[in-house]
Amino acid sequence: MTSRILVLISGNGSNLQAIIDACKSPDYPGEVVGVISNVADVYGLTRAANENIDHSVLSHRDFSSREEYDNALIKLIDSYQADVIVLAGFMRILTETFVNTFAGKLLNIHPSLLPKYQGLNTHQKAIEAGDTTHGVSVHFVTEELDGGPVILQAKVPVFETDTVQVLASRVHEQEHRIYPLVVKWFCSGRLKMQGDAVILDGEVLPASGYASE
Repeated sequence: MTSRILVLISGNGSNLQAIIDACKSPDYPGEVVGVISNVADVYGLTRAANENIDHSVLSHRDFSSREEYDNALIKLIDSYQADVIVLAGFMRILTETFVNTFAGKLLNIHPSLLPKYQGLNTHQKAIEAGDTTHGVSVHFVTEELDGGPVILQAKVPVFETDTVQVLASRVHEQEHRIYPLVVKWFCSGRLKMQGDAVILDGEVLPASGYASE
């Protein structure tokens, strides 16, 4: 049975597109059934429209508190009957109620090798720290911002001549590779969160997530 994927965005939606494209493979076990943005007129909504995927805007500006917004978002998400909720550049700090409502079904991608550089401006932080390696992490979402258990990471080199834009582009390439893969694992029933641990094919993953080495 094909799993129902719901994607939350706030912007361009390049990771959304990567997942949409992956779903076109006949052996992919999921389908994007909806896209929700908290910002109107972003290109990610155009991507959904181009693929005839149901999409809607729920602006946080229409609500007086984070709690009110998240409660409305929960209701909207419930209407899609999603099996997995994928945060793809969704620029909101989620309430405890929201996270607990969908615990074990929430995936996020973060542009750093967690637990390094939680929050914003990760590429700038990596350059300023003189790091020689940077990357991206896909993780389950918990109440701690960017603190949920890591499922999969991809590393990229950092060169002395790198600008933030160049490094970001290098990281984006890896994002578009690993996010559809993790979503596929989840949709096929291979992946789950158990307590603070990630289980893949019945095995507990290390803190840094799956490693193919």
